[in-house]
Amino acid sequence: MAAEPVLNLYNTLTRSKAPFKPIDPTNLRMYVCGPTVYDFAHIGNARPVIVFDVLFRLLRHVYGVDQVTYVRNITDVDDKINARALRDFGADITAGTITLNEAIRRVTEKTADQFHSDVATLGTLPPTQEPRATEFVQKRADGRADMITLIERLIDRGHAYQAGGEVLFDTSWAEYGQLSKRNLEEQQAGARIAVEGHKKNPGDFVLWKLSSPEEPGWDSPWGRGRPGWHIECSAMSAAYLGETFDIHGGGLDLIFPHHENEIAQSRCAHGTKVMANVWMHNGFVQVEGRKMSKSEGNFVTIHDLLHTENFGGRKWPGEVLRLAMLMTHYREPIDFSVKRLEEAERLLARWPAEEAGKGSVDPAVLAALADDLNTVEAVQALHALAHRAAGDPAAAASFQASAALLGVLPKKVEISDGLAAEVEATIQRRLDLIRAKNFAEADKVRDDLLARGIQLKDGKDPVTGERVTTWEVKR
Repeated sequence: MAAEPVLNLYNTLTRSKAPFKPIDPTNLRMYVCGPTVYDFAHIGNARPVIVFDVLFRLLRHVYGVDQVTYVRNITDVDDKINARALRDFGADITAGTITLNEAIRRVTEKTADQFHSDVATLGTLPPTQEPRATEFVQKRADGRADMITLIERLIDRGHAYQAGGEVLFDTSWAEYGQLSKRNLEEQQAGARIAVEGHKKNPGDFVLWKLSSPEEPGWDSPWGRGRPGWHIECSAMSAAYLGETFDIHGGGLDLIFPHHENEIAQSRCAHGTKVMANVWMHNGFVQVEGRKMSKSEGNFVTIHDLLHTENFGGRKWPGEVLRLAMLMTHYREPIDFSVKRLEEAERLLARWPAEEAGKGSVDPAVLAALADDLNTVEAVQALHALAHRAAGDPAAAASFQASAALLGVLPKKVEISDGLAAEVEATIQRRLDLIRAKNFAEADKVRDDLLARGIQLKDGKDPVTGERVTTWEVKR
């Protein structure tokens, strides 16, 4: 049996690619920043979910399914969420019939459930642990790390202080800025010194802020309030992965300030040399060549793509969205477009989905993924393997295993009487469009069927000479 390849991963902290060496090969640990469940997740949120799902699958393949712990948090401590909880359940909170955490859980239940449904449709595995920030604000009965305890440690060790109704981290710490490569002067240049004059340094950031009587909050040694954004991930990663772990991931936009501040908090609270050995960040997502924003009118949620016709005039299958993401290297920016989705759909339609015997992952696919998750080369190798799969049971089995590792195994189409009748009706509608010389719409009907694994073949009836169309299931 061939030895598994050595993984080479790009580390944002060192700005270099190097062989990955786990702290403990029998207990590999990874943390990835998850969604804020105030609103439905957008397509930019989908990219890290997909990227780090591939890494999770690869680590499980190399080190063993039971040897990898993947933690992805849910951020439900947020001023907008808090305000909504107070608006909807303020009287109940005041009466003591419901806690603030329970109120937040109720107002975020729909968006959290939708997130789970959306990312499952994208073919992602659930993380090993998915903690909610609200569960880690105050000291826990199980003794796991929590935000208040971390803040207490930072104050005791001289890395945090109280001022202006806040507890702040002191960024004059000598090693602050190593991840983003920003020095103190660069941080000060963009800071609002006049507005935040209570800070020792303009770049100092909030660990805890007091709540007014009208605002929701949690009890703490510094008064009733709520935590800053960054402290939650330091607490939750330590709670499940320890003070130092293997990999921390997220989007490029999180390098500064979020991940920079996580490192500072965690290292200063625990007295460790590192928080995570490897820091990995995926590139930005544009939509049709423009930065995604609501003001631009190109803000696209995963739910929109899966369940509405708002993007490209049609719904898109989850496996198409996933493959479209993987056709660009994770560290590169991606232009998410209808053209890219159509390209991914055509590729999937050519791949087999027949069940085969148990096979091994193709060495070329595995080597590509081991080289800093080079999914571009992995998809190319998978496509070449798909060509060899026809009539070759060993290649077909290897294709199944390789596609499963990437999470892009095409679904097998099951033909029922109802589906057969639907296809025949669709073919007739296409023939009507062709007779009306509406070829663009006719092509779209054909392509939609192909995306579902049904290939049309046009020809002529040998007796009547009339145009006829037959169809067959490709996967």
